[in-house]
Amino acid sequence: MTAAGHDSLQTEIKHLKSVERPRIIKAIAEARAHGDLSENAEYHAAKEQQGMTEARVMDLEDKLSRAEVIDVSKLSGDAVVFGATVLLVDEDTDDEIAYQIVGEVESDVKKGRISITSPLARALIGKTVGDSVEVSTPGGGKSYEILKVSFV
Repeated sequence: MTAAGHDSLQTEIKHLKSVERPRIIKAIAEARAHGDLSENAEYHAAKEQQGMTEARVMDLEDKLSRAEVIDVSKLSGDAVVFGATVLLVDEDTDDEIAYQIVGEVESDVKKGRISITSPLARALIGKTVGDSVEVSTPGGGKSYEILKVSFV
């Protein structure tokens, strides 16, 4: 996982513990004040939300405890590795696109971050500038040429 992804997960845990937990506890207390809990939909909804929040906190804490954090700014080289930002050109359309190869937890294609386990990332690992890669996609095969490899 990158340092930025690690920080993002820590921020989410902090938000869940300091904002969401107190809000849910307050909602449960208000629902209890309404009386009979067996037919109280607000109480059951708040308890369900509490369970989902606690499960998310435990999941994030587990991921952070097992994560190996890699500082991308200390990486260098010509080959594509985890953490690299790769500028590609689609050989069919000449469209350029840049992707950073990150861990599964922090991937977001819309933000230009693809998971190390994605077919494109697996095809790119170990390649250098000028190499072409073929990737099978649901819409058919795609060919990309690597224009630039950087570590930001």
